[in-house]
Amino acid sequence: DGQLFNAFDFPKHLHPAVSSRMKIMSGMDISEKRRPQDGRILIKVLGRRVDLRVSSLPTIYGEKIVIRILDQGNAMVGLTKLGLDADDKMLVDQVCNAPYGIVLVTGPTGSGKSTTLYSVLEQINKPEVNVVTVEDPVEYTIFGIGQVQVHERAGLTFNSTLRSILRQDPDKIMVGEIRDGETAQLAIRAALTGHLVLSTLHTNDAPSAAIRLIDMGIQPFLVSSSLLTVIAQRLVRNLCTACKEEYELPQKVAETLDVPAGTRAFRPVGCNECRGTGYRGRSAIFEIMSITDTIRQLIVSGASADILRKEALDNGMKSLRKSGIRKILEGRTSVEEVLTTTF
Repeated sequence: DGQLFNAFDFPKHLHPAVSSRMKIMSGMDISEKRRPQDGRILIKVLGRRVDLRVSSLPTIYGEKIVIRILDQGNAMVGLTKLGLDADDKMLVDQVCNAPYGIVLVTGPTGSGKSTTLYSVLEQINKPEVNVVTVEDPVEYTIFGIGQVQVHERAGLTFNSTLRSILRQDPDKIMVGEIRDGETAQLAIRAALTGHLVLSTLHTNDAPSAAIRLIDMGIQPFLVSSSLLTVIAQRLVRNLCTACKEEYELPQKVAETLDVPAGTRAFRPVGCNECRGTGYRGRSAIFEIMSITDTIRQLIVSGASADILRKEALDNGMKSLRKSGIRKILEGRTSVEEVLTTTF
């Protein structure tokens, strides 16, 4: 659930052998130990196909190997599974029905951005709609969608693929990540020429996304005329249903959260079901900023992220903190989780 824990230790002298075995299985160069490498292992576990993404990094003690497990059968893909509130679900449904424009999902690495994008794709995936994605890597396969895997060494980059995709007359395009100014230019050009473009961006909150695009060299008037919606998200751990404990929030905490004194919430305890952590599973909290005419004018005039945020909040945007507080009051997560995840 996003927290490291010690599963087991093995003797130090086995480290080179274990890392070499991992590199062989994932198709890496075992003779190269001085530069980072990426690889992939496809295995079958209990009749299910599990995709392991392997990353090696040279450190002063030897190679550090990280494996990311992508279990297609256990994917939380689907708007109903995301845990959206009714008003947030309505905003996301509007995004799914939009004919053109750019929709950005923002947040740090591992905050569930791809899962949200796949859930939106699943909703708009119909036989009469031509949907194409360009990803690095393709994390989940969806029937009926053309998914392209980026291959830098073969010259198949985000930019070259995006140019080729536009020749195939797609209706909706998903770009795995906007990493540079050129990709941003192409994505915005596609959005302005009648395509719905979905992508991710690394920013801390929703209003910062517009500023980030301008930083990448996009003209403010192009950002304002193409941007439809920005969804910022974080993952919070769910309280273990077997051992969570109800209590009354202390006066100071209630004031911090801006909830009435005497409000009751739940806190983690720890049991065998949750490995003594008090938490089991994760869910997302969202901050969804719809781009109104006023926000468009502010973007063109070069307003700061703080001014955009104030206008969005005045316009009814629910902040990440507010979204987290709602989850606390529903008894799904703890005060500590929300306070450490949001500002």
